[in-house]
Amino acid sequence: MALENKFHITDSAELARTEEKMSKRRAAQLFESGYLRTLQPGTLDSLLQIHRYLFAEIYDFAGQVREVNIAKGNFRFAPVAYLQEALRNIEKMPQSTFDEIIEKYVEMNVAHPFREGNGRATRIWLDLILCQELHVVVDWSRIDKEDYLLAMERSPIKDIEIKYLLKNALTDKINDREIYIKGIDYSYYYEGYTTYKTEELMDS
Repeated sequence: MALENKFHITDSAELARTEEKMSKRRAAQLFESGYLRTLQPGTLDSLLQIHRYLFAEIYDFAGQVREVNIAKGNFRFAPVAYLQEALRNIEKMPQSTFDEIIEKYVEMNVAHPFREGNGRATRIWLDLILCQELHVVVDWSRIDKEDYLLAMERSPIKDIEIKYLLKNALTDKINDREIYIKGIDYSYYYEGYTTYKTEELMDS
């Protein structure tokens, strides 16, 4: 079943292509417009704003905390009954060191505040925190998809793997357009979206 969307698309494959095309273009605009740097790193509001910016053209729920329970495989994300409290607690988590920032990122992933687009929005949110606090970002093109997905799957119990992967992919090229655009393509690739290249969408 396709998620309810503004285009009334009922075929899930068609919706995936439309979502990828439109939200990748918006992800590039998020960087190029300078809007991303106006957000307060590490806050819930900044994550909501990122999500809204990416997906508002497609979903009515863009930028809104979900009101349904969701799961991936056998893993259940934070139940709706506790979600708002969990998000408030995550927002208060410290973010002054690399370890603190990744621990905050892991907790936000466990919370999974949105119906769709959690990983893609939260990776941008993570880079915003890293940029502000440590003057680095992740070069996502240096992280293997399977390694990343396995490390994230295990991260609620043991976060050493995801910390290792991310630490080894850090770069101080925080304003590098190519690093950002490539990062969007890899971020979408982790989720199975590979039909469009972000750079080509910017030119179309």
